[in-house]
Amino acid sequence: MMSTTVKNLRLFWQGTVLSYVALFAWLRPVTYMASKILMPLAQMFFFVFLGSYASGGKNQDFYVIGNAIQIASISGIFGVTMSVGGDRDAGTLPYLFGTPSNRFFIFFGRAFMHIIDGAIGVVIALTWGVLLMGLDLSRTNLSALGLTILITTFSTCGLGLLMGCLSLITANVMFVNNFVYFSLLVFSGANVEISVLPAWMQVISNVLPLTRGIASARALAAGASLHDVAPMLINEIGIGIIYGLFGYFLFAWFETQAKRNGTLETV
Repeated sequence: MMSTTVKNLRLFWQGTVLSYVALFAWLRPVTYMASKILMPLAQMFFFVFLGSYASGGKNQDFYVIGNAIQIASISGIFGVTMSVGGDRDAGTLPYLFGTPSNRFFIFFGRAFMHIIDGAIGVVIALTWGVLLMGLDLSRTNLSALGLTILITTFSTCGLGLLMGCLSLITANVMFVNNFVYFSLLVFSGANVEISVLPAWMQVISNVLPLTRGIASARALAAGASLHDVAPMLINEIGIGIIYGLFGYFLFAWFETQAKRNGTLETV
C-alpha cells in the first residue's frame, strides 16, 4: 500500500514538473515574463481607468482588486489547457493512454504548477495596484488574502482542467478559452457588480470560479477577517473540485472511447 502511494505521488510530481516545463518548448522565457509582468499591468490600466472614469473616480479599488484576482484565470485557463492538450499536439497522448499509470494523478498533476504560477501572477498584479494605482491594503489580513489567492487560483484551474479536456476533442479550443476568459471579466464581478447584473447572469456568476474569490478579496481589503469570508472560500473550493472532477470524468470517457473505437493513433 505504501509503495503504491509513493509511486503515485512520484508520478504526480514528475507529471507536474514535466508538463509545466514542456510549455517552454515553444514559450520563450522573455515571452513568459512579459505575460506575467506586462499583461496584468495592461489589463489593469485599461479596466481600472475606464471603470474609474465611468464611476467618477469613486470605486478605483473595486476595479484594481477585481482585475488583479481575475489574472489567475490566465494560468488557470490557458496554462492548464495547454498542459492537458499539449499531449495531443505533441503526439504523445497515445503513449500516455497506453501506460498503466494512475490516471487521476496524471490528470490533476497537470494543474498543480499552474496554481502556484497563477498565484504569483495575482501577487504581481496586486503589487502594481499598490505601487501605481493607490491600492490601500493597510487594513488587510495579508495571510488571509494569500489563502484567498491560492483558493481562487485552485478553483480557476479546475475550470482549466475541464477546458483542457475539450482541447482533446476540438481543434479550436483557443477560441473557447478566449471566450471563457473574457466572459469572466463580466460574470465574475471583476468589473461589474454582481448585484446589478440581470438575474440570469447572476445565476451563471454563482456557478463560476473567481466570483467568490474576488468578493472575498474585496472584503478582506475593506478590513474583514478570514472568519467573515470563510463561507465564500469554502464554496470557491467546492466549485473548483466540481469542475476538476467533471474534467477528469470527461478525460476518462475520452480515453475509453478512443480505445474502443481504435482512434488512439488519430488523436
